[in-house]
Amino acid sequence: MKQFGLAFAAWFEKYTFILIPGALVAGWFLSEQLSPYAYTIPYLFGYITLVMALGCGIGHLKAVMRQPFPIVLTLLLAHAAAPLVAYAIGASIFGSQSDYTTGLMLFSVIPLGISAVLWVGTSGGNVPFILSVVVLDTMLSPIVVPFLMELLAGSTGLQWDTGQLVTDLFRMVVLPTALGVLIYELSKGKAKAWSAPVAQPLSKLFFVCVVMINAAVIAPQAQSIRQDLLSVIPAVLLLIVLCYMLGYFGSYLAPGRTRELGISLTYASGMRNISLGMVLATAYFPPAVSVPVVLSILFQQPVATVVHAVIQRIKTSSVKEGNHETFS
Repeated sequence: MKQFGLAFAAWFEKYTFILIPGALVAGWFLSEQLSPYAYTIPYLFGYITLVMALGCGIGHLKAVMRQPFPIVLTLLLAHAAAPLVAYAIGASIFGSQSDYTTGLMLFSVIPLGISAVLWVGTSGGNVPFILSVVVLDTMLSPIVVPFLMELLAGSTGLQWDTGQLVTDLFRMVVLPTALGVLIYELSKGKAKAWSAPVAQPLSKLFFVCVVMINAAVIAPQAQSIRQDLLSVIPAVLLLIVLCYMLGYFGSYLAPGRTRELGISLTYASGMRNISLGMVLATAYFPPAVSVPVVLSILFQQPVATVVHAVIQRIKTSSVKEGNHETFS
């Protein structure tokens, strides 16, 4: 059973770029059957967040906080520069008042994605750094997300319950994260490995459920905007690519930049917690706002695969040339 659970989690991570879009399509086709289960989403997402936090302790956060500039730079690139890019793309294609523009901005302000940790580890980046930044950004989300959405989209005329948004973010994100860090400390870091054969596969399955149910909820409204997809899809893809590029080129602003930091910031800036974005979009905004967030599922992992391939090619070339810091 132990080996099966770990093997399933590894298999899921390997084929995420196929499985998640597949879940999205399945949710659209099973809209009538799955929509009644929308009430389970906060609980499913809370569990996913808890499992993420099991790998991070207070020591990790303290170690990273000793050098705060890379953290501040990461958050500024992800939640200041990226929203401006999102607004520029949306306003130029759809207009500043468009729900699609709001959706692009929502994608840019949601917390960093935990899958960035996997890609950073695979590509040779700084895993403790990216894990700590993801956890920190997640815990700050009840402040960051409402503030930035009010600042960026408040003039569009859209109305949402900011107080309830903050409450739900605490319930779905902050409390499970804090509980995960607490469990890490009480178990002296052993809880993640001990629970992985069961906790990791369940987390993957719950992720699929969140995607399917959210897709099911928006499916009826999505039918009416099919004609817009030819313009929305390129806009979403462009935003995701530019977010990765912001991380890579923005990392040169860090004093003493290393190859590991460059890789870490590239993925941190490019990857978002899309499942949380879908939950917020469907719960608090008009259906059209959720469309860019949902569509980002189709591109975030494939683009990460391309980034990884580029990194590996650069590293291989640098080894041949005797220069190990080319990607730095």
